[in-house]
Amino acid sequence: MKEFLKRKNIEISLKRYGIDALGAMAQGLFCSLLIGTIIRTLGQQAGIQFLTDIGSYAMAVSGPAMAVAIGYALKADPMVLFSLAAVGWAANAEGGAGGPLAVLVIAIIAAEFGKAVSKETRVDILVTPAVTILVGVALAKLIAPPIGRGASAFGLMIDSATKLQPFLMGIVVSVLVGIALTLPISSAAICAALSLTGLAGGAAVAGCCAQMIGFAFMSFKENKVGGLVSQGLGTSMLQMPNIVKNPKIWLPPIIVSAITGPIATCIFHMEMNGAPINSGMGTCGLCGQIGVWTGWLAPSEAAVAKGAVAIAPAAMDWLGLLLICFVIPAVLCPILRKAFEKIGWIKEGDLKLE
Repeated sequence: MKEFLKRKNIEISLKRYGIDALGAMAQGLFCSLLIGTIIRTLGQQAGIQFLTDIGSYAMAVSGPAMAVAIGYALKADPMVLFSLAAVGWAANAEGGAGGPLAVLVIAIIAAEFGKAVSKETRVDILVTPAVTILVGVALAKLIAPPIGRGASAFGLMIDSATKLQPFLMGIVVSVLVGIALTLPISSAAICAALSLTGLAGGAAVAGCCAQMIGFAFMSFKENKVGGLVSQGLGTSMLQMPNIVKNPKIWLPPIIVSAITGPIATCIFHMEMNGAPINSGMGTCGLCGQIGVWTGWLAPSEAAVAKGAVAIAPAAMDWLGLLLICFVIPAVLCPILRKAFEKIGWIKEGDLKLE
């Protein structure tokens, strides 16, 4: 068996699955859902339907993009790699709020099964894609829905936190939604399912920004401008492989989210009354900030149902948005990184993106 696995380049290890595959999945997500969100948002705000359509098309293929990226990281043969597109679509569709995590687990298993049978028969063109797709889609039907329910249960924790008084709610919602943003689950889908608006939506935006802007600036030493843009306007999920290697690097953004959340709810009373999905987007395409802004001028139906009304934003509203979403995470996370470097919890290179 060991010789067979070696010949097939099947390596069952934390590095292969928890670092290589996870990192590739994050890149696949960035090259579909996230860049699509940025393009679509630009099109919507500029009134350019062509860009809106392009963004929507890119967002629609996030499942296949993640699965193919995972197969590439696992060094899958071409027939396996191409077949993973169907697997990714099924896993993402069946996984709901846990779609990205479902794609990660299922695409890994389907790819390894496909690699195992690849080029072993004279009818490889039939066997390899059939095995890859049958295994993957069967697993999508079987285990993706429970993964989605698990992600939804995480969402219920957030929903329960919204019922706390503003200070505690600001901390808990900000921390939980920020963590969800960086994990391979969909914070945006969770916020949409919970119809998260108002002060809770503002706290969620604060937590997401603490993760994205925090990681972008605290890792600038390793990743320069490219990392600043990809994490600050894309996703902090790109850091998940590094978090697997050293979980302590996650502490600065989490600590900062616990700070900015209550600042948002108790000091600036920042509400996110745009579309609920924007509560879980952070600075991805500036969707979180656009949600706050549109919520000021024309609250969404979900927000109006909870009593939101249009307002004329004052200087304090704009100041709060800038401080909470950008300035505080950009300043505090690098400071916390330096403090953790001094005690040996973080070392140079721990935040390097591949």
